[in-house]
Amino acid sequence: MTAVNEARVLVVGATGGLGRAVSLELVARGAVLALAARSRERLVSQSILNDVQLSLDLTVPDAPAAVVRAARERLGRLDGVICLAGVVAFGPLADTPRPVVEEIVALDLTLPLLLAQAAIPVLEPGGFVANASGLVAELPTAGLVAYSAAKAGVSAGFRALAREVRSRGISVIDLRPPHTETGLAERPLHGVAPRMPTGLDPEDVARRIADAIESGEREVAAASFTP
Repeated sequence: MTAVNEARVLVVGATGGLGRAVSLELVARGAVLALAARSRERLVSQSILNDVQLSLDLTVPDAPAAVVRAARERLGRLDGVICLAGVVAFGPLADTPRPVVEEIVALDLTLPLLLAQAAIPVLEPGGFVANASGLVAELPTAGLVAYSAAKAGVSAGFRALAREVRSRGISVIDLRPPHTETGLAERPLHGVAPRMPTGLDPEDVARRIADAIESGEREVAAASFTP
């Protein structure tokens, strides 16, 4: 069990639709947050009670480790890290520019792994690291090849990491929510999103994520997010 009340938590990707919802849910449960995103302006405009605002400059090689260090210093300790950052692109892989593929891998696969690598040695006993991989980790999708590959990779990595650090009392959580109305599909790096059914409410997904953290779950499959 991981107590969220009074926990010091770093939320990466805090300005996204799901990141903001999760941040507000954690604050409502008594957590004290450090919020990290690439845009300081959006962090300021979406200010959340009890937060510390940190810029995540991914052009700097050690940015993930630096943001973990900064969060721990500003909060006094670090009980958890949750990565909700990500990018997406639509269309056939053959038509997707190489820089887009590389950015998807960097944000959706490499960033969560490097955050976990930096966080685990400094987390307090009973702490956690969580990442949202999503439904495509279970169901790779045509037209989302690079995104599917990155999310499936990070999902596998986090599930392996959960076994690797089990003896240290650290929870590693792979979150696989279905399509959620976060606005991500409206901001693709490339291509145009196909018509999709209405997604889940970010607030409902945020509550399920907070429940998973509190109960110490190692993974939350897509089906576990639906009523």
